[in-house]
Amino acid sequence: MKRIITAIVFTGMLISCNTSNNTKNTKKESSDIVTITKKQLKPIDTDAALIATALMAAPEESRAGAKVIGYNMAGEFVTLREGDNEFIILADDPKKDGFSAACYHKNLEPFMARGRALRAEGKTGQEVFAIREAEMKSGKLKIATGSTLHIYYGTKTQYDPETSKVEGARLRYVIYMPWATSESTGLPKSPIAPNHPWIMNPGTHRAHIMISPIAEDI
Repeated sequence: MKRIITAIVFTGMLISCNTSNNTKNTKKESSDIVTITKKQLKPIDTDAALIATALMAAPEESRAGAKVIGYNMAGEFVTLREGDNEFIILADDPKKDGFSAACYHKNLEPFMARGRALRAEGKTGQEVFAIREAEMKSGKLKIATGSTLHIYYGTKTQYDPETSKVEGARLRYVIYMPWATSESTGLPKSPIAPNHPWIMNPGTHRAHIMISPIAEDI
C-alpha cells in the first residue's frame, strides 16, 4: 500500500514539474514572438520604403504597375516610380506627422495636381476649395462620377519590411460624386454606424461617398 501511495505522489510531482516547465517554455516562446515582431518594424526613412508603403494604398492586383509620386527623403516632389496602369499613388510625406498614402485613378490627376499647385502657392484649404469649385463649374476641371480614392493612413510611421504594412494603418475609400446630395443618393450626411457609407461635401464639386472599413487587427 505504501509503495502505491509513494508511486502516486512521485507521479504527481513529475506532472507538476512538466506542467511548470511547459508553462515557462510557453511564456518564453510567447516572449520571443513579441520580441521578433517588434524587431521587424523599421522607420520609413528611405525612398524604397516610401514606395513600398505607398503601394499598400492600391488594390493588391494593381500594385505592380502603379505609378508612385510624392516627396522623396530629400524633400523634393518627384516621380518615385514610373507605372503603366490606371493608378497613381501619392506617397506619404516624410516631413509630416503620421502616415498617409493615397491611390487614385489617373483621370483624377489634373484635379489632384491643381490642388497641389494651389497649396504650393500658399492658398488655404478654403481657397483651394473655392477655386476648384469655380473651375469645375466652368468646365476647366473635371471629375468623372465614380472616380475612387484609396487612402492608407495611420498615426505611426514604422513598417514591416517583409509585408510593407505600416503599423496600425488602415484603409478608407472616397467615391467622387460631383454635385450629388443626400437626397439624390439616399445616403446620410454623417456615418450612422461603423463601416457605413455616407456623403460628404454634398451639393459641391467635392461631393463624395465616404467608406471607412472597420479596422483589422494589425
